[in-house]
Amino acid sequence: MHIGIDDTDSIKNGCTTYLATLLIDKLVQMNVQFQDYPALIRLNPNVPWKTRGNGAICLRFCHPSHLTNGIKQLTLNLLEQYSQTNNKGTNPGLVFYQHKQIPQELISFSRQTETSIVTINQAVKLIQKIGADAIGYNTCRGIIGALAAIGETLTDDYTYELIAYRTTANWGTKRCVDKESIFNMDQILQPKVFNNIDTEKNRIIITPRGPDPILFGIRGESAEVVKHAFQLVKPLEPVEQWVIFRSNQGTDAHLTRVHSLNNLKCYNSIILKATVSKNPQVVPVRHVLFSVKDAFGEVDCIAYEPTGDLRRAARELVIGDCVEVIGAVNRTTKTKSLTLNLEKINILSLNQKLVQQNPFCPDCQKRLKSMGKNQGFRCERCGKKFVEHKKQECVLQRSLKLGLYVASARSQRHLTKPLRRLGQEKQGAPVVFIKNWYYRYLDQSVSSKM
Repeated sequence: MHIGIDDTDSIKNGCTTYLATLLIDKLVQMNVQFQDYPALIRLNPNVPWKTRGNGAICLRFCHPSHLTNGIKQLTLNLLEQYSQTNNKGTNPGLVFYQHKQIPQELISFSRQTETSIVTINQAVKLIQKIGADAIGYNTCRGIIGALAAIGETLTDDYTYELIAYRTTANWGTKRCVDKESIFNMDQILQPKVFNNIDTEKNRIIITPRGPDPILFGIRGESAEVVKHAFQLVKPLEPVEQWVIFRSNQGTDAHLTRVHSLNNLKCYNSIILKATVSKNPQVVPVRHVLFSVKDAFGEVDCIAYEPTGDLRRAARELVIGDCVEVIGAVNRTTKTKSLTLNLEKINILSLNQKLVQQNPFCPDCQKRLKSMGKNQGFRCERCGKKFVEHKKQECVLQRSLKLGLYVASARSQRHLTKPLRRLGQEKQGAPVVFIKNWYYRYLDQSVSSKM
């Protein structure tokens, strides 16, 4: 059986991964045989109706046939109990699929949900065609993500995340985790862990800020490494349970390469090779705006202030630089044209940057000072004047280097592949299914280590 779950949370409360852990605990007690880690699948980060990380869950396991109806009813009861269905924008979806193999059309559908916009009608038609069962609430939009989570088999690149959950008594309070232990963990295990700290701002980013049940989530390259990382981190409050998820986080699964500007579609995340056509300018709130063009058009690109090195690199671009711009296509409005919100820039070649400079004094070899517009120059050292001299065009040495620049860890989307992961991609690598990938603490007074 494959169970897909999505959109049970709201901006104010709830958590789909937490609901999944409650279901995992019940299924473990029923002695089902899990075939894989629970999957945490991030979908298109640009959809305007998403809540937080736009993640859906899939559980894959084998069970005796006589338990089928009981498992479905159990799942439905938990979803109804823990979903935030009364909150605006929460539209839970639940999908059951009972076949060993995932059909190719479902895999393709999942890919679509990561890169573009998919409708509920498309999902329902596919559910009927493949013989799955689905239940939805309110607008039923969560059925799309639930079905997509089943279809994402993670046969290409994938990562892991160990999520530790708080006791209910602490929900909504400030999270208490030893900061030094997190920096120590990252130092010991790098590059096998990623996006757990922000070195630029010297702060941790494994703890969410909302009222949801998550205490922290550690991202890494294997189940073993995130479990080791968990043992190095020191929580300063009780942990109710923890679960290791396999995920498409940090894989760039949302990106699609397009070959010209006339192929841009709103809400897609793209990779495009183009030439800088307008010099960068700093716009209000310290964002950097510039334009690129190709033979088919021109588009504005924006690097937001929190993106760190990416923003600094964008500010150094000049007209004629050849780049790959990587990011989300923002929709056109009455007051705003199409823009590309940058996640990365790959600088392929640099154009010469020419500047006008005052000439040198032929005697002192010191740069002359202007005496005013069209009045020539004079040397401050020897006092000589040069009325006929003109400013000289010089090639400025540029500090910007070729290569890939990525937004800072604090501003990266869940799907964005960080620099630390380059060279560690898993193309069809076998999954090592460790024994202890889940744990629930029965005695909450006990320290949160296994």
